Amino acid sequence: MQRFSISPKAMVGGFWRNRGLIKALVVRDVTGRYKGTFLGMLWSFFTPFFMLLVYTFFLSVVLKARWPGGSSSKAEFALVLFVGLMTFNLFAECINRAPSLVLGNINYVKKVVFPLEILPMVALGSATFHMLVSFMVWLLFHLVLFGIPPATIVLFPLVLLPLVLLTLGFSWFLVSLGVYMRDITQVIGVMTSALMFLSPIFYPIESLPASYRPLMQFSPLTLVVEWARNVMIWGKGMDWLAWFVYMLVSLLVAWLGFAWFQKTRKGFADVL
Repeated sequence: MQRFSISPKAMVGGFWRNRGLIKALVVRDVTGRYKGTFLGMLWSFFTPFFMLLVYTFFLSVVLKARWPGGSSSKAEFALVLFVGLMTFNLFAECINRAPSLVLGNINYVKKVVFPLEILPMVALGSATFHMLVSFMVWLLFHLVLFGIPPATIVLFPLVLLPLVLLTLGFSWFLVSLGVYMRDITQVIGVMTSALMFLSPIFYPIESLPASYRPLMQFSPLTLVVEWARNVMIWGKGMDWLAWFVYMLVSLLVAWLGFAWFQKTRKGFADVL
């Protein structure tokens, strides 16, 4: 029986060796999503644009919500809210897809020799593309309404890096779990929906009672969302010590998820 390495070197090496295949599969995944539609790839732009308008109207006009510490501008509220949604969608798209990645590609398990460990990377690449499109929508709105964003926006990729690694680790774990426990797909859908409201997406942490604020730190999105808003909107820097700790935890989770996947993938063919 083939043995699969669980070393961190194998994790990084798998990405590097298959980078061309990953790129091709990401392109296929993105284009395939809009294949046959009238607007095609333009939907990747219009979808976040329409969602930005809908959330702005419902929350700032219907519910008359305002962001504490900000101005009374509905446009500013929309941009603050959209930063949180961009970050959440990157995480949620990967996590929701993860349990069905192998189940949706059974031929890769039984009929061809395929590096299954890259499937979460492909899903992450597709989610990153959609996040970049959403970022361009956000940037366009900011340029038109408020001018050039603060210089700290260049830190945004560093803000996302720990979340990307954490998401990859969780995805590897859920890909494997989804093969053996089919109900996990439904469970994850409910959990990510709950996580959207248990993270500071629609509200700042400061709006919660002090006794509840420590609980928000258990969400993997809390720090990233707060940092993203700081660098993209408020012109503030990051807590580098917290970022470094988060980065170490994310690297550990990524490796543990990869190790779990490598250890359990041997039984995929028998179960499928």
